[in-house]
Amino acid sequence: MSHSPLEQMFKPTSVVVVGATADENTPGNRIMRNLLAGTFLGPVLPVNDTGEAVAGMPGHTAIDTLPLTPDLAIICSPPESVAEHIAELGKRGTRAVVVLSQGFYRYDGERREVQRNAVLQAARRHGVRVLGPNCLGFVSPAVGINASLMPRKALPGKVAFVSQSDSLFSTVLDWATSKKIGFSHCIALGDRYDIHFHDILDYLNSDVNTRAVLLYLETIDKARRFMSAARALARNKPVLVVKSGRSAEGAAAAAAHSGMPLGADDVYDAAFRRAGMLRVADIDTLFNAVEALALARPLKGERLAILTNGGSPGFIATDALIRGGGTLADLSDATCQLLDDSLGRDWSYWNPLVMRSSAGGELYARALNHLLEDRGVDAVLAMHVPSYAVPSEEVAEAVTKVARRSKKVVLTSWLGIDDAEAARRHFTAQGVPTFFTPDSAVRAFLNLVEFRRNQDLLMETPPSLPDDFMPDALAARRVVNDALEAKRQILDPAEARAVLEAYGIPVAEALHVREPREVVEAAVRLGYPVAIKVESPDVARRSVVGGVALDVKTDEEALDAALVTAERVCAQVPGARMTGFTVQRMCHIGAGSELAVETATDPVFGPVIRFGQGGAASETYPDRATGLPPLNLGLAQELMSRTRAGRTLRPAETGAVKLLLVKVSQLIIDIPEIFELEIDPLFADDDGIVALDAHIRIAWTTRSGTDQLAIRPYPRELEEHAHLRDGREVLLRPIRPEDEPDHWAFVEHLSAEDKRFRFFGNVAQLPRSEMVKLTQIDYDREMAFIARGPGEDGATTTLGVVRAMASPDNSEAEFAVAVRSDLKRQGLGRMLMEKIIRYCRTRGTRRIVGAALGDNKAMAELARAVGFVVSKNYDEDTWQLDLPLADPQDKSPDDARS
Repeated sequence: MSHSPLEQMFKPTSVVVVGATADENTPGNRIMRNLLAGTFLGPVLPVNDTGEAVAGMPGHTAIDTLPLTPDLAIICSPPESVAEHIAELGKRGTRAVVVLSQGFYRYDGERREVQRNAVLQAARRHGVRVLGPNCLGFVSPAVGINASLMPRKALPGKVAFVSQSDSLFSTVLDWATSKKIGFSHCIALGDRYDIHFHDILDYLNSDVNTRAVLLYLETIDKARRFMSAARALARNKPVLVVKSGRSAEGAAAAAAHSGMPLGADDVYDAAFRRAGMLRVADIDTLFNAVEALALARPLKGERLAILTNGGSPGFIATDALIRGGGTLADLSDATCQLLDDSLGRDWSYWNPLVMRSSAGGELYARALNHLLEDRGVDAVLAMHVPSYAVPSEEVAEAVTKVARRSKKVVLTSWLGIDDAEAARRHFTAQGVPTFFTPDSAVRAFLNLVEFRRNQDLLMETPPSLPDDFMPDALAARRVVNDALEAKRQILDPAEARAVLEAYGIPVAEALHVREPREVVEAAVRLGYPVAIKVESPDVARRSVVGGVALDVKTDEEALDAALVTAERVCAQVPGARMTGFTVQRMCHIGAGSELAVETATDPVFGPVIRFGQGGAASETYPDRATGLPPLNLGLAQELMSRTRAGRTLRPAETGAVKLLLVKVSQLIIDIPEIFELEIDPLFADDDGIVALDAHIRIAWTTRSGTDQLAIRPYPRELEEHAHLRDGREVLLRPIRPEDEPDHWAFVEHLSAEDKRFRFFGNVAQLPRSEMVKLTQIDYDREMAFIARGPGEDGATTTLGVVRAMASPDNSEAEFAVAVRSDLKRQGLGRMLMEKIIRYCRTRGTRRIVGAALGDNKAMAELARAVGFVVSKNYDEDTWQLDLPLADPQDKSPDDARS
């Protein structure tokens, strides 16, 4: 029996149905029939009050009378009995339960919470995992089990489908079966009392039968766990997601249906992108995209060539590509000459490449081969219009032969219904992606492009921050705390300026005065022209209520502007308190750019950062992109690239704005009381950046900035200094993505034997994908401490590393440690081991385990010295290392599933 409850759930060897009944059209009867109708080989045991037989299987009156302990229990009894049954099953040893009972409240929040608490208390007391309630169950074709209320059988395959919606679960299952699409698992989550998206994603990440994952979701909770699981899964397998609620009305309906907080759709977009997932618009696109991802070669670039025997389909595909933001490949002169020679000048002489309608397989093969050999072409879409002269299947066979020899992506679209059916079957059998229409083929290509960009984002090594970025967090915190003590929610302009300057964000020179007559004196001191802005704790957006006057050039205009702006604010906001005016030197845009940076707090994902067009132009041309903190310079660049404003910046402006975004990200992490910040406009030119106006809203909070984020930031608090035996000082700190270059050098300084000990085999050089995994870690479930100190040449470099990867429930962490081969016997290995043990103990991990090769006696001795129980596995010739940190009965902080 597996140790994982989810493994027992989705691959059980025995099933009990509690509440099974002979009455048709009831869940207890339908589930029995579905279980017995499949190829599931294990026993199916019905339990009911009378002990009656169901679907030919002898019944049992109680759980404790069962002849065996089932892996999986499916409960169909009334809701008020479910908690009791879960407790009975848990005592018996069953660890996986699906609740199909009817009558659980969804819209009555108070009653729903009572039912939920009863189920969870019973489940947690006995270590049971619960799927549902209000769900249809699941289907796992690999083991032949249909543990759902859907009579439709699912075909076996390598794609997992996970749905928050029962209605979509049944629709997709029906649709996919008719299209001969198979699944490894189809899972309906229902109301997610216990098992959430992150639990399923973690399970599918380790499931060898699953190669790609499709998600339908409406809302999520536990954003950090979702992001951790999604990022881990997306590094190994394609993850595609459809999310309802793109409109405000749709999002509100989805939130009401699920009883979860309403999050902004652009924030969900940012989260999916940050996790390396691909979001698609609808179910058709979902399956088209997964076909392309599953069958196509990895995409190396974004330039598409289009090959067709009909002009109109080629033009339609081109329009779809350009409208979707794609890139049409430019054919090289050499390729054009080859095409001219092969096609006899009977082609369009541009991309899309249109041949004569009667082009046969040989011409298609020649043209496709030349396109694939062009270095300016990253992928080819081959299309065919039915022709009386050549059977479409013959052309398909020729295209397939060329496509299978190439390492580049080839997509196909054979138009027509009956005439193209044989060709489509051929492509599917040969593993070549094929689509019914040019539009759907182009959408699939654009999805490949987006997926590649998201994966590149996961793999990118960010540049290091400048050494001189040393924010004065204490100064900023004093300003915020003083305002909170004064019971103010909005910082005045002088306070906002002080907070930004504490983080090295330049703010335009300004003077703050109380009376209108003082405005003139301030303007003279600064020099005309100036901007005059009303100060009021009751006004959040001064420009919206007429509280700003720009380009004031004389004393008379200055006095008049002060009076007029104050009057306008009083008229727009009756009762608003006037505390004075800000007089600021005007910055004329000229060749520079007006930008905006803002932060907000999303109810699902916490703090977010938005960037885009600023100033008056933003009202006419909305242009904002959203990102999740923490940001590094690479992520800041990606955020900017998704806006017109960011793409048009000059290099000097780009560098300054990237750094500002990272500073803002750090500010809202360090000062979690800042729940809304806006810098608009932010002026950028070749000389740098300057904030012309800033608005900061604050509130008391008991949560740290780290706890509020959906992605755990770099834990700076874990840094510490230590000394080696030779007196050399080292910094022990968590690893960062930008450490990748030094980590290559560190691995190169390991001897061949040390590499074998660390990687359990002879390793010449690690692939970059592995190095990325070693340096770009999720601090929420993995930790790696590196020792940084002077190397042989005196330059600071990586001298050693220890890491621990925790299981999703934090019950166990597997460790590994390595020290540069020229630094042995300096005490560094023990120092790193003690560091990771302290960290795991603080985090609540229950035990640390590891393994070492049988001839690595030094590792066994080190582990024994720091408290591990060391035993020898003679069959595998390895040392087994085990360090209990907590009583197995204790619950770790991360173990609570609420």
